[in-house]
Amino acid sequence: MSILFRGLRNVNSNGLSKPKDYVFEKGEFTLVANSNSSEFNKEVNASGWLLSAGWIDLRCSMGEPGHEYKESIESLADSLVASGFSAAVILPNTDPVIQSKGDVDFVLNRAKRYTPEFLIQGAVTKNTDGENLTEILDMHHQSGVSVFGEGIMPLSNGDRYMKILQYLQKFNGVLFDHAYDPLLAIFGHMHEGENSTMLGVKGIPNLAEDVAIQRNLEILRYAGGRVHFQTINTAKGVDLIRQAKSEGLNVTADVSIYQLLFSDGDLMDFDPNLKVLPPFRGESDRIALLEGIKDGTIDALVSNHQPEDRDSKFMEFDLANFGMVGLQTFLPALVLLEKELGWDLLIEKITSGPESILPHNLTKSWTIFDPEAEWTYNEKSNKSLSSNSPWYGNELKGQVKYVIQKGQLIEVNV
Repeated sequence: MSILFRGLRNVNSNGLSKPKDYVFEKGEFTLVANSNSSEFNKEVNASGWLLSAGWIDLRCSMGEPGHEYKESIESLADSLVASGFSAAVILPNTDPVIQSKGDVDFVLNRAKRYTPEFLIQGAVTKNTDGENLTEILDMHHQSGVSVFGEGIMPLSNGDRYMKILQYLQKFNGVLFDHAYDPLLAIFGHMHEGENSTMLGVKGIPNLAEDVAIQRNLEILRYAGGRVHFQTINTAKGVDLIRQAKSEGLNVTADVSIYQLLFSDGDLMDFDPNLKVLPPFRGESDRIALLEGIKDGTIDALVSNHQPEDRDSKFMEFDLANFGMVGLQTFLPALVLLEKELGWDLLIEKITSGPESILPHNLTKSWTIFDPEAEWTYNEKSNKSLSSNSPWYGNELKGQVKYVIQKGQLIEVNV
């Protein structure tokens, strides 16, 4: 079956193209000139829609195995497609932890039947407890894992950090680092500042992240290797990574997209859906993150999708789990940021940016989306098994229309 898309505008790091016609036929998606509708089985009016390379999410949690009621492999795959993502790095914080060849193969074999590419972040210490190293080389050589880290846990043991960097250099692996000092952040529930004092909530100081990034950069200088810092969110953290890049260190970074939209001032009504880790910082930190996106210090935007069931979230703020689902709200978040950052830069941070970080060859894919379409994020449209989002129940702007992946054209229905 051949389908003509009339009037699509391609967007990449070079900007927006003029409207052009594309055709999907026999698993191929190509640009066509002088198209005649009668030549095709179906014509889609794509006026106002945008086309880009398939989106890549470098930080995505799921519940299977162990907590399938929060997010199964199937529901995660459905959520990724509905959100425009063709590939995602899956965090190891399941039960059991993804820390061996068998654990990796279980997820990858289950994921084969679904459209998105699942890339595994293998745990570097057993049960992500920061002590005994996992079989890193076995996971790489037997199951092809090249991305390693502790997922939502910090790797705070300096000796283990150095040894892991040395191991990963044997095969050009990359360490994904969720950097913060757990003791400096202990018992904290939000950003430490004026608002946490007013609310009477124990805060997490910027120092917890700044000290960890600075220490880990020093270890990288000593040991060599590659480090990708995930979900950075302090002004000093941005400056430290900017300086490290200028020195030639092999370092990259990403930020959770919602960190660019919220600050700690949004927590004044104790909404547990806004309790995330790292926490929303002050306005000056948010502005520094935007500048880091613009000048290339921050290489990628991530969803930091962390599904939590109702019993883990709908309770007193200081008892609720950290985390927010972030997939289906990703495009609406891009729409909110577009005026300040522009589509070309935003798309770069979810396509070529993350692709340059990954030591994997990804399948060629495309995402087609309408930045003006409005829809309601509710029980009917939600593809996830969880709904811990401050936007749940709201009307949002920006909707994915199609994903082209593995020779398949998938229409998104929400």
